[in-house]
Amino acid sequence: MDSPRYLEAPTGQALEAVLAAWHESLPGYSVLALVAEASAEAVPLLQAACRSAGVSLAGAVFPALLQEDGALPRGVVLLPLHGAPPPLLVEGVSRAEAVAPLASRLAAYVDAQLDDDTEATLFCIFDALVPNIATHLDAWYLALADRVHYAGVNAGSERFVAIPCLFDQEHCIADGVLLQLLPGHQGAVLEHGFQVPEQVITATSASGNRIVQIDWRPALEVYGEMMASQYGVSIDRDNFYTYAVHFPFGILRADGEVLVRIPVALDEGGGIICVGEIPPNSVLTLLDARSGAERCVPQLAASLAAMPRSGADLLLFYCAGRRMHMGPAGMDRELAELARRLGPVKLWGALSLGEIGAAVCGGYPLFHNATLVGLPWSGSWSVR
Repeated sequence: MDSPRYLEAPTGQALEAVLAAWHESLPGYSVLALVAEASAEAVPLLQAACRSAGVSLAGAVFPALLQEDGALPRGVVLLPLHGAPPPLLVEGVSRAEAVAPLASRLAAYVDAQLDDDTEATLFCIFDALVPNIATHLDAWYLALADRVHYAGVNAGSERFVAIPCLFDQEHCIADGVLLQLLPGHQGAVLEHGFQVPEQVITATSASGNRIVQIDWRPALEVYGEMMASQYGVSIDRDNFYTYAVHFPFGILRADGEVLVRIPVALDEGGGIICVGEIPPNSVLTLLDARSGAERCVPQLAASLAAMPRSGADLLLFYCAGRRMHMGPAGMDRELAELARRLGPVKLWGALSLGEIGAAVCGGYPLFHNATLVGLPWSGSWSVR
């Protein structure tokens, strides 16, 4: 199986050479492309090369790329897929009226590609600025249940400004989702390692990814008081994001799962805007990202080691908010430790702006922040 390729300075000629080499050994292959934001100008070149070669393309723009020795601020990672169906690229998904039609379209896509007893992973990449991702995931599960494993990430700019960040061989869009079915794949592993404090609060007023009130009081007021009393940190509008990345919210679920929500901005009324939806009346806690993070990599490595792997590649996504908390050196240490624990493995991936995976109990897809997502990667997908 041909290995993925990293091109630091992708040109049309270099891209065409990679595609031509794969055409010789992998007739009928397609490409999954991860593009660093600083190299977004390479997307049209990649699209043109794939159109010329007659190759199906799925891809996204991320804040940076990853290999086992750290972040790559520029370039393109090309991952060949053999035996995977063409992707779906869907625009306009932030509209409430788009939720049900997309779930129906997704069910038809899966029905057309899989037999009833075929295991598969549905890999999705959302634009990070889509505010209703969890609502879409709920609708998908109602349509598909446990027929597929769910895994995915968010793409876009770490500045949280709108950019066209999802593409196929013809289009490059914002406000959308890219869907790629991987037949024969057994799913992803997610881990953040955070410990849960005893004190809990309630999001008594929330809308989408915005917390308006906590325990019937303005959200920022309560958040500031908790930061001061629990951690001795004084916050204001100017330093909010600098500190908030270290002290995210945790949504406590009945099954024991903790969904991390990183606050990224404030609105004019003191509402707290997070990456990911906050259901009204959610039971919340304030997490200390400094506590328990050391458990993340050992737990992730143990879970990955227990999964069947064909090939020696791992597709890994690392939350950009987690990197802000850990610092670049801390992220590099986690990547190096993961590679050491997994043995001879080649790591390919990107910084993500939100992560998607199954709950601890069952296969229900959930939206996460501050996690690492690992997918064993062979590049060859087939119906078993």
